[in-house]
Amino acid sequence: MATAIVTGASAGIGAAFVRRLARERHDLVLVARDEARLAALAKETRAAYGVEAEVLAADLATDEGVARVEERAGRADVAMLVNNAGFGHRGRFLQVPVADELTMVRVHVDAVLRLTTAAVRGMTERGRGDVVNVASVAAFFPRGTYGASKAWVVSFSEAVRQDVAGSGVRVLALCPGFTHTEFHDRAGMDMSGIPRALWLDADDVVAEGLADLRKGRAVSVPGWQYKALVGAGRLVPRRLAGRVSTRSGRTFRKG
Repeated sequence: MATAIVTGASAGIGAAFVRRLARERHDLVLVARDEARLAALAKETRAAYGVEAEVLAADLATDEGVARVEERAGRADVAMLVNNAGFGHRGRFLQVPVADELTMVRVHVDAVLRLTTAAVRGMTERGRGDVVNVASVAAFFPRGTYGASKAWVVSFSEAVRQDVAGSGVRVLALCPGFTHTEFHDRAGMDMSGIPRALWLDADDVVAEGLADLRKGRAVSVPGWQYKALVGAGRLVPRRLAGRVSTRSGRTFRKG
């Protein structure tokens, strides 16, 4: 049975990937920092779907943590990698400590680069494999280090996809909008002003992302509302888009 590695697996979109891939009969390697929570999810997954679920507790903001997952991603049984781990900050530029910004870059950029490299090297040798790098619609708008790091994820994923074309390896950048997860609560953001129509369900995000991956698409933007938003954003002057993004960002923060 093929094995899928999912980072940020303990909640939200990561946990939705775990459920969907388990239903599709993938064995799983669950990666996150909270070992107890991962162990509970692994037990639940084994019982519900009859697949293997391995726990790999690792902090992807540290070199040691990335190295542990990197080694696992390079093994021959790995058929899919989902780079989903990530987080947001509350506050504008200069309000967020540089150390916190650098931690974000390590998780969103360094870890994605290293884990993708480790997985794709073996996948190309075997002639098959899938990589899903979870970015955000923020990648298409100026939104500080978060948006910039997610824009890197999109560009990187597209570049890797081009470089491994014809090898049997598929690479997708998944760019969800506001999704019902723990993400915003953890960042201390007040999302009460977001219209109901803009919220997505994590299971729907995963289903649409995997469908786009299997259709051979490079970028997936789940939800008609976000397809329209991203499409319109490409027609708006970048300077104006930046102003709108900044103003909306203030609304979503507490304090």
